[in-house]
Amino acid sequence: MRVARFYDFDDIRIEEAPLPEPGPRDALVKMAVCGICTSDTLSWYVRRKAPTVLGHEPSGTIVKIGDSVEGFQVGDRVVMHHHAPCMVCRLCQRGNFSMCPAWKASALDPGGLAEFVRVPDLNLHTDTHILPDSLSFEDGALVEPVACVVQALKRRARMRRGDRVLVIGMGIMGQIIALVARHYGGSPVIAADFVPYRNAKALELGADAAIDPSKENLVQNVSALTGGELADLVVVGPGSLPAMQSGFEAVGTGGTVLLFTPTQPGKDLPVDIYDLYSRDITLIGSYSCGPPDMKEALDIVSRGVVTAQKLVTHRFPLEQVTEGFKTVAEARDSVKTLIILEQTG
Repeated sequence: MRVARFYDFDDIRIEEAPLPEPGPRDALVKMAVCGICTSDTLSWYVRRKAPTVLGHEPSGTIVKIGDSVEGFQVGDRVVMHHHAPCMVCRLCQRGNFSMCPAWKASALDPGGLAEFVRVPDLNLHTDTHILPDSLSFEDGALVEPVACVVQALKRRARMRRGDRVLVIGMGIMGQIIALVARHYGGSPVIAADFVPYRNAKALELGADAAIDPSKENLVQNVSALTGGELADLVVVGPGSLPAMQSGFEAVGTGGTVLLFTPTQPGKDLPVDIYDLYSRDITLIGSYSCGPPDMKEALDIVSRGVVTAQKLVTHRFPLEQVTEGFKTVAEARDSVKTLIILEQTG
């Protein structure tokens, strides 16, 4: 089978690899679509994994199962998470699924940017979901990123209906955050980005306002849109210190700043501890997601809140995976980029 093996950003090779053989409780999935996650274009994050087959936003069809597989059959259209927790350790019981040692050790074999993927027992029986007939494989490739947003907004930030939400950075994850925030009752939902195309896209998808911080004062505009009280929840998408600092400036009393993307290790974020304390500001991060988030994300996609039709702007075959990565990394007039591994009509 063919795989796209990452050696570096200017060296992604289409190679032949052995077809994975599923074990007694594993499944073999013929890949249809795999999204390129923005995190896969963070050089400091990805280069330490090389050489590797990336891709963790997969959807496809089960073509072979082990003799002891339960709940799945050949022909099922599925979406599967690339990691899966044990569901029994203390971290899992507390809802910290992505901190579970089993979660960190598990993986799809070899990765989503391959013609076939082996889904191990734990991943298959803990966090693989059948794709409803009403959804396309492209919709299925959005379930994992939506699940990351579900965890961020619902379980980490504990967003409530009526919260005033500011989303800084309107790439694909910012767009999904804004859509899901509106679904959860956020009002207003305010977008902020330096790229006019992305601000326009956010407004098209239902954001109440969009701000270009390079041309407008972010805090003054958020203040005007919230009756002078600023945002209850600020979600900072980019892993940059200036973006994070602007998030603190735009959050109101009693509000929450959620950092959706990390900086590279060793970076320090200056925070006025007295301001954090005196204004009762909560600072949190959110990393990936767990099985409850995937389940809710599939429901959100099924409801049409987030769909491929709304968000997908670029599609590439496996042979052009390098162009796909460049499109995501350049962050210009694009939202979601998919790699199409099987033409489905």
